[in-house]
Amino acid sequence: MAVSKVDKAEILKKFKTKELDTGSPEVQVALLTANINALTGHFVIHKKDNHGRRGLITLVNRRRKLLDYLKSKNVKRYEALIASLNIRK
Repeated sequence: MAVSKVDKAEILKKFKTKELDTGSPEVQVALLTANINALTGHFVIHKKDNHGRRGLITLVNRRRKLLDYLKSKNVKRYEALIASLNIRK
């Protein structure tokens, strides 16, 4: 249920901060959000997939840590990312 190469390229193009950027917090959070959204759809169908649910929780925790890091370093970038991904609020 990973993100396809085409979708990943679009996410990289939209959220990169400089040329050849794949490791900035914005890109990582956007990719994790795409994976989380795909897995959430999977759990609508497969309600008893508890092992997969554990992986989903791991992804959500990793995204939370990256968002906390970004918020501590630059609040404006954090708020812009939250707004563009519609994560909360």
